[in-house]
Amino acid sequence: MGTQAAQGFLLLLFLPLLQPRGASAGSLHSPVLSECFQVNGADYRGHQNRTGPRGAGRPCLFWDQTQQHSYSSASDPQGRWGLGAHNFCRNPDGDVQPWCYVAETEEGIYWRYCDIPTCHMPGYLGCFVDSGAPPALSGPSGTSTKLTVQVCLRFCRMKGYQLAGVEAGYACFCGSESDLARGRLAPATDCDQICFGHPGQLCGGDGRLGVYEVSVGSCQGNWTAPQGVIYSPDFPDEYGPDRNCSWALGPPGAALELTFRLFELADSRDRLELRDAASGSLLRAFDGARPPPPGPLRLGTAALLLTFRSDARGHAQGFALTYRGLPDAAEDPGPPEGSAQTPAAPLDGANVSCSPRPGAPQAAMGARVFSTVMAVSVLLLLLLGLLRPLRRRSCLPAPGKGPPALGPSRGPRRSWAVWYRRPRGVALPCPPGDLQAEGPAAGYRPLSASSQSSLRSLISAL
Repeated sequence: MGTQAAQGFLLLLFLPLLQPRGASAGSLHSPVLSECFQVNGADYRGHQNRTGPRGAGRPCLFWDQTQQHSYSSASDPQGRWGLGAHNFCRNPDGDVQPWCYVAETEEGIYWRYCDIPTCHMPGYLGCFVDSGAPPALSGPSGTSTKLTVQVCLRFCRMKGYQLAGVEAGYACFCGSESDLARGRLAPATDCDQICFGHPGQLCGGDGRLGVYEVSVGSCQGNWTAPQGVIYSPDFPDEYGPDRNCSWALGPPGAALELTFRLFELADSRDRLELRDAASGSLLRAFDGARPPPPGPLRLGTAALLLTFRSDARGHAQGFALTYRGLPDAAEDPGPPEGSAQTPAAPLDGANVSCSPRPGAPQAAMGARVFSTVMAVSVLLLLLLGLLRPLRRRSCLPAPGKGPPALGPSRGPRRSWAVWYRRPRGVALPCPPGDLQAEGPAAGYRPLSASSQSSLRSLISAL
């Protein structure tokens, strides 16, 4: 890549010190229907239940029948990961894309990624072939061992280009819409390389570019398209401290409808405000302690100003919201400070009535029973904690999406889990059903794939 690549590399190193310029307008293309707003599809809640699109690939197992593995409906009782009595693809462990368990093959494969065409975040334009002559994106380029999707987006945004492409996990290319017009699409599964700077993001593949619009994660912008998506600054990376960003919305219509697809702020000091662009009056305000309500939020204004500020310590995933213009000006009722989403509670020192309520004696009796049960439970836990170190051996679970066995079994129903701490190794037998890491587990790390392969050969020769 010559001198141009060297200059790009130096600029990538200094990206954290530079403030990105905002997007000049909305997206290059009208946003298509998407079921995901995170780059790794962790928020996917769709209904694909095979590993390939449109009924192709292998069928997924039901999550309530995978208790033998690390993830099942029993391990997600609150539904945070979207697991349940179904066999839809999900991403409960923050992997690079949704996946599911499948019937184990002769090669020992028991899970696979799902290729879901509708699970690409808005702003991602697809996987493209890059033959190098000419390059798929003709603008400046650079490489970095700390490359993430947002690092490349910020680099190309500051260079004044519309598109950013990530390739082979560490390379970044910039280009324009004319480059995209002559590009050749590749299968989505070809862009399967993990970003060097983030294990939960994909950065293209060998000879394959994952192409994004640079407006994703910008800190400012003027959005006039009929509908679109706005991300928090630096998305899909976490937003950083001391951010002060604003976006102006003015789609056609007399009102606006906003829907928050993601919302994760660090605390109450990181704040998103929605103001009428004409009068400056505050319409809504949300923060880490007062999230927006679920479902669409209608605002009776045709022009909106969004401002986001984070404090000196703030960093979290941020937010993603969709907007669209509405022909009428009907507005959802609600206080400007967002307190409608927070249950009312008496302030410290306020006069609170202590008159008895119907059913108060029964409530007091229930509270005493609950306290007694809790006390007995705590005593039992302490007793178990004292007895636990007396066990003669510890079991160290192997990491991954399931508890695979390594090497031949040593006696009935006994497997081997191998961990290591430099400079020497250890292999401990695990009693069946004991998945709790104990003893030296916290100080050990799993063997690499090559070391485990050598160990298998050694064990089989015994």
